[in-house]
Amino acid sequence: MSNDRKALLLGLVAVLLWSTAATVFKLALRELDVFQLVAWAVTASAAALLAIVWLQGRQGLLWSSLRVRPGFFLLLGAINPLLYYLVLLHAYDLLPAQQAQTINYTWAITLALLAVPLLSQRLGWRDLLAAALGYSGVVIIATEGQPLAMNFTSLPGVALALGSTLVWALYWILNTRNKGDPVVSLCLNFLLAVPAAWAVCFTLSTGATGGWRGLTAALYVGLFEMGITFALWSSALRLASSVARIGNLIFLAPLFSLVLIATVLGEKIHPATLVGLALIIPGVLLQQAGSPAPAREA
Repeated sequence: MSNDRKALLLGLVAVLLWSTAATVFKLALRELDVFQLVAWAVTASAAALLAIVWLQGRQGLLWSSLRVRPGFFLLLGAINPLLYYLVLLHAYDLLPAQQAQTINYTWAITLALLAVPLLSQRLGWRDLLAAALGYSGVVIIATEGQPLAMNFTSLPGVALALGSTLVWALYWILNTRNKGDPVVSLCLNFLLAVPAAWAVCFTLSTGATGGWRGLTAALYVGLFEMGITFALWSSALRLASSVARIGNLIFLAPLFSLVLIATVLGEKIHPATLVGLALIIPGVLLQQAGSPAPAREA
């Protein structure tokens, strides 16, 4: 099998796994609160990433990387996974899955806007048009097709979903200063976030799992939303002769995700969600055509 075919296969598997995230988030939140879910999932992801790094024989890079920049990796770990998933999962707790996951796809547009003050970049016409399309889609989705009435399903939920895109964009901008191995670096982020995640959990909740369903859902989130899937995606990008070709696979995820949301969760997909998505995806593609950004799951 050629490298491009391997990259395509790995990319598709990653996208399919990420497509399950919104559904599993909602299932998990039926059994656990946000703090419990984050603690258990981050722990599972850290273990999975550590196993991957160990199997690849790169465990020595963990200590050497941390020793050089301990504060940097502590900061990244505090942002992602800790803060990012606390904000994102609270959004899922307040919103229908179809709204939370679709709004989260505007993160690439947020990235372009945040790069203006943080990286001294200028906004071009592509960025402005992308923002107009993307955030128009957000308003349509959040108001269920009644943007003039501005009657949101949950305004705090929408604010948190948009806030998650801001947190992720900040993480990515900071991560551009990291030239180390991406899987090793992410492993460090998660390992350093585990104690903080449990500290937050025991301060604001308990370590209970609510039975096997809650624990299973949390482990699935940790393994297949946070950990293993990132390694698959990273491998796909590394093998591909065209990163853009693989990167664009990520836009299949919201479509697959909506099918699962409808069939597993029983949410009736609102026409406004499809209209909003039809604005958000072209907006993201337009923004990336001018300044490509790495693809990211919801």
